[in-house]
Amino acid sequence: MVGWAVRPASAADVEAVAELRAVVLRADLERLGRYDEQRVRQRLRDGFDPACTWVIEVGGAFAGRVALRPAADAHWLEHFYLAPELQGGGVGSGVLRGLLERCDRAGVLVRLNVLHGSPARRLYERHGFTTETEDPVDVFMVRKPA
Repeated sequence: MVGWAVRPASAADVEAVAELRAVVLRADLERLGRYDEQRVRQRLRDGFDPACTWVIEVGGAFAGRVALRPAADAHWLEHFYLAPELQGGGVGSGVLRGLLERCDRAGVLVRLNVLHGSPARRLYERHGFTTETEDPVDVFMVRKPA
């Protein structure tokens, strides 16, 4: 695994994250017939909240983003994007493990949704997430605290 770090996000990170989102989600959204070049970026901009977001850096350079948004009954793991060339190298697992350990210590349930057919689903399943419900586009998953 390459060396990585996370840092709190700032409003200045929004455009880099929006661009990465478009790259990472393109194949899955095209497969589902839902890719729109402008919308994929704007949806991220509209919901970007630096207060619950971390930027992932590899070698001091921007490499990804993840958010953990508190809600009434759980925390929502959202917008977990990692540069394609870094996927499969252990960075995502390391970041996810750190967030889940924090939630486990607090006794917090974690929820997420992942696009049908996304390879990210395997990552989440390896870390204890199970399917709760599905719709035609998304698989909604949950993980109880360890």
